[in-house]
Amino acid sequence: MKKTVWTFGLISGGILSAMMVLTVPFEKHNGASAVVGYATMVAAFLLVYFGIRSYRDTVAGGSVGFGRAASIGLLIMAIASVCYTATWEVIYFGFDTGFADSYGREQVDKVRASGASQAAIDQKIADMAKFKKMYNNPLYNAGLTLLEPLPVGVLIALASAGVLSRKRREESGAAAAVG
Repeated sequence: MKKTVWTFGLISGGILSAMMVLTVPFEKHNGASAVVGYATMVAAFLLVYFGIRSYRDTVAGGSVGFGRAASIGLLIMAIASVCYTATWEVIYFGFDTGFADSYGREQVDKVRASGASQAAIDQKIADMAKFKKMYNNPLYNAGLTLLEPLPVGVLIALASAGVLSRKRREESGAAAAVG
């Protein structure tokens, strides 16, 4: 199980990391970059499906229960998510992307564009200053970054486990054939 999990987790993490390195220089905090980012996550997390299938077919003799399949999928997803987070930490703290500053400016500009009062604009400026201070803490930064791929990865891992688990279906099919 370890070899399957590590192999597929690192390949998936490599895809996530490579796409991040390639796209961060062009990123603007808009819907298009979010779509590209999450589409990349879905593509990379498809390796969860192939990892579970590989385990089922080569290690488990063609049959795997939902619990084992889910644990394999979640472990693959966790390794990939840690790779994603580590890559962002290196980019953010190693290459000074200016992410927190540009994100803060965009959020303040949105409030200004909405026609909000000066008090609301001042509050947003203060909120963004707090955000920048917290985001410059590596643990806080890593925690927020890790939360990005988790929902996508968990859904794909559980769906893949449901599709690929054979133990239950084979047993119920055999009982129906006898009865």
